[in-house]
Amino acid sequence: MDILRIATAGSVDDGKSTLIGRLLYETNSITQDKIEALESASKRKGLDFLDLSLLTDGLIAEREQGITIDVAHIYFSTPHRKYIIADTPGHFEYTRNMVTGASNTSVSIILIDARNGVVEQTKRHFYISSMLRIKNIIVAVNKMDLVAYSQEKFEAIKTELLGIAEQVSFEGQTLQFIPISSLYGENLVRKSAETPWYEGETLLDSLEKFSTQNSELSTIQARFPVQHVVRPKTEEYHDYRGYAGKIASGTFLVGDLVEALPSGQISKIKTIEKFGTQLESGNAKESVVITLEDNIDVSRGNMLVKVGEQPESRKEINAKICWLDSQMLTVGKTYLLQHGINRVKAKVTNISSVIDIKNMSLSNEAPADGGLKLNEIGWISLKTASPVFADKYEENPANGSFILIDESSNGTVGVGFVE
Repeated sequence: MDILRIATAGSVDDGKSTLIGRLLYETNSITQDKIEALESASKRKGLDFLDLSLLTDGLIAEREQGITIDVAHIYFSTPHRKYIIADTPGHFEYTRNMVTGASNTSVSIILIDARNGVVEQTKRHFYISSMLRIKNIIVAVNKMDLVAYSQEKFEAIKTELLGIAEQVSFEGQTLQFIPISSLYGENLVRKSAETPWYEGETLLDSLEKFSTQNSELSTIQARFPVQHVVRPKTEEYHDYRGYAGKIASGTFLVGDLVEALPSGQISKIKTIEKFGTQLESGNAKESVVITLEDNIDVSRGNMLVKVGEQPESRKEINAKICWLDSQMLTVGKTYLLQHGINRVKAKVTNISSVIDIKNMSLSNEAPADGGLKLNEIGWISLKTASPVFADKYEENPANGSFILIDESSNGTVGVGFVE
């Protein structure tokens, strides 16, 4: 079965953890001993109902405060497919965890408390989901039980968010609105009798129909970063030379003419192997070993691409960036830029603009205080010490993103998207 990766997002107390817990419960993905443990934990908290949020809030600090801090990955399955859900934090100071948690997903579920409507964090999470080029967005208007399942409330939230979507959505992105109650399981797995005015699908029915990220990445330009050169040097494989790695995007076929970057040498694919089995093709996200017909110079960190589909060689990069560090990003500072498995030194040469999430507006000038602060999103220019073979993020997300690393702390301080 294929695997659909999902990220949940929303403001504090919008019910993300409860939603996931309810999905697990309704799909019979919780063992009896876990249910008994949940019952005991719920009673200790003085609750007269099963607190399903405890399934995902595993940290002591999370349970004490009733909020999500770190990203929790939850696994469940239906007869049709498997699911991996990244339960991401809603609090502003943990927005960076939302970015990393949602970076590898096909669907983003954005929760909104029906009582509060669209708040600043809703806008921030919607903007980040669009920035990450997440094609499928489900807006789950939660806690409908607390507004008497009001259609008027639901429609008002829908209208407001559609107005925001007009400013930040990209072509091909789908937006779906579902009224739910995570606490009681309304419109999650079965249609609710409480919302006769809602004619759409349940949350699970919608998830069952989405295509996975792998299938979308397989249709774009082929990129194969080499992670390891395989040289057994045994009697059986005396002259064997293979290149191991995970196909970032596209599809490679035996017989394809490929170019090795940065050397520019060209050869033809001789074999594509996986666990000792020879394949006719290799697709995006598959870990394979590729052998070539010629002994050209290919080493760890190089990239194999199809002839005619070469990415641009960049020493100057313009990018949108989400800043993740408490220390401000400033012009003139040098960082390590990691693109795939390659690291190069990079200097920030310009900060051209910053996004005002509250008003969903773009300031076409440098920040007044001279830099980007924690969780801010802006446009910057970088100059690298050596060429980076990157695509535009909107054309190839698998080869168009990078991270910035602080050399002194070795911490990841920014996530960038090549423009």
